[in-house]
Amino acid sequence: MKDISLHILDIAQNSVAAGATRIAIRITDNASEDSFVLEIEDNGSGIPRDLLEKVLDPFFTSRTTRNVGLGLSLLAQSARDTGGDVSVESEEGAGTRVRARFRPSHIDMKPLGNIADTLLVLIAANPMIDFFFSYEKPSKRYVLDTQEIKAQLEEVPITSPDVLLLLKDELRKSLGRIIPVPE
Repeated sequence: MKDISLHILDIAQNSVAAGATRIAIRITDNASEDSFVLEIEDNGSGIPRDLLEKVLDPFFTSRTTRNVGLGLSLLAQSARDTGGDVSVESEEGAGTRVRARFRPSHIDMKPLGNIADTLLVLIAANPMIDFFFSYEKPSKRYVLDTQEIKAQLEEVPITSPDVLLLLKDELRKSLGRIIPVPE
């Protein structure tokens, strides 16, 4: 995958497939400590203990439609290419937490990509799921919680074109105060 936002999309889609109703995506970016941490946590079905040790293996998948599962292994490779690593914690019936740590100063660090559009796609494609997103730098923080947004919208669906346009503008404007956001 060419950027971090595509990893986020892939891992979040795994959470959707696992029946999650709440997905938290947290990014902690600290250049002074040469640290970029991506954490995706869900309340889905979790991973059985006997399969947990195999999830980073590209030649393992629990899916019956194919023989490989590249998402987590590609994320792990991207993190390891920078001198970082990945951990996966899961409890069957309680959810999964994927944590990837990168060294952003490394030449092999992938760009963040278009995180605003990635979040918008996840929200629009999965309106029944609550997404929590935070991007934190030492002096700045942005948080988006669709559970709170849905409560304010009352009867208006989050997938309404007007709401999605407002969300797109909000994401680009607010994230743009912290990181470069592609047009």
